[in-house]
Amino acid sequence: MPTVHTNGVETYYERRGEGPPVVFVHGAIVDHGQWLPQLEALSDAYTTVAYDVRGHGRTGGSAVGRYSLELFVEDLDALLTALELDRPVLCGLSLGGCIAQLYAATYPDRISGLVLADTFTSGDWRWPERLQWAVLRVTVPLTRLVGYQRVERAMVWFQERLRGKEASGDYAKIEQLRERGPRMSTDEFAKVIRTLLDVPHTTFDLPSVAVPTLIIYGEHEMGFVKRHAAKMAAAVPTATVVEVPGGAHVSNLDEPDFVTAELRRFLSDRVTATVETE
Repeated sequence: MPTVHTNGVETYYERRGEGPPVVFVHGAIVDHGQWLPQLEALSDAYTTVAYDVRGHGRTGGSAVGRYSLELFVEDLDALLTALELDRPVLCGLSLGGCIAQLYAATYPDRISGLVLADTFTSGDWRWPERLQWAVLRVTVPLTRLVGYQRVERAMVWFQERLRGKEASGDYAKIEQLRERGPRMSTDEFAKVIRTLLDVPHTTFDLPSVAVPTLIIYGEHEMGFVKRHAAKMAAAVPTATVVEVPGGAHVSNLDEPDFVTAELRRFLSDRVTATVETE
């Protein structure tokens, strides 16, 4: 089982292929397997790496009492250093997209490209979204009673009743990921949820991001994620935006072929060309 010591934890990762490096950061309460379709497909031309964020999967938890995006960013930086990955393209989804945003703003010279998938940023959180985010606090005591998988299924059910069946995308794939990987402890779940709750109040210096940037989101994404995609695109000078037909919040699993093709086009047309001219 490949692991590397990073910032006080043993981080599990999977690595494929040879070529310019591409690093994938998964969303909350799943693991690196969320990016496996792209990890495998793009390894024909790139070095692809996906890892389990602290608290998740085979990396597991730690004795740190409270997590933060800043801690996850330092974990990621230690991983890139340990694996000797020079200026990778960073691809983050949902919580992973928040980690990627903050990494790109903190270490703008250490990456060559940025992909922000189905994610969100700070500012412009209107009252319905703030209320929705506040509900996340309730999931912690509920999880202690019935487990996070039951809580999430209930939230998926509610979203489907509110916005239609397409709102949950191909949720069966997420359940398959959960069945294959280690279960997250309730304490780790609580620390990750608290990190998500901090996102609206985090400062992301997006105008400082000068590398080619691709922002993608599913056709059936939540409204505020679509709005935040437009906000990020306006803030990042080099950004382009792509909507994934038929996709929801995990568009790379809902429509893997489409997302892989968009990533390949982005890597080939923009990132590789930029690196070659430097």
